[in-house]
Amino acid sequence: MGDPLHSPNTGLHSRRAAIAGIVACGTILASSPTSAQTMQEKPSSSANRKRTSLHQEITLEASPKRLYGIFLDSKQFSAFSGFPATIDPSVGGAFSMFGGLIVGRNVELVDDRRIVQAWRPTHWDPGTYSLAEFTLKQRGSGTLLVLDHTGFPEGEYDHLFPGWGLRYWSPLKLYLAKTG
Repeated sequence: MGDPLHSPNTGLHSRRAAIAGIVACGTILASSPTSAQTMQEKPSSSANRKRTSLHQEITLEASPKRLYGIFLDSKQFSAFSGFPATIDPSVGGAFSMFGGLIVGRNVELVDDRRIVQAWRPTHWDPGTYSLAEFTLKQRGSGTLLVLDHTGFPEGEYDHLFPGWGLRYWSPLKLYLAKTG
């Protein structure tokens, strides 16, 4: 059986086509000076300076459907992160999160299973994007969320790796505990 993501009947774009569209669109949004102060970068360690990818796995007490919805809904994303977010939940749709500090486009969406985003902090050089892939796997009553973040510039690893826990996983766990 073929890949449903690339079937002509799904209406979904390939990653390459979506990324090409992103590059053609150029810079999406710029951050505000006040919001930029909330996410300071630290220099990378010599051991991690050349790393351009990271992998994280976390188990969350929510269904894949619920997490998929939270990541693609502006109101829910803002509620868990504590920062303004605007998210177009369609393939090719633009997003701005954390008050404009992170911007990009949805490259590939598989309902309740996978979200792939062309993702960038606005302090990176214009046109520089990485790929953030969230894979959601049912595990009992919860979900194993697998993050593969690839293609980011050298020197960013020591900022990005803990940033996912600080800005995504910890507040998301608190939000899920409060909202059930």
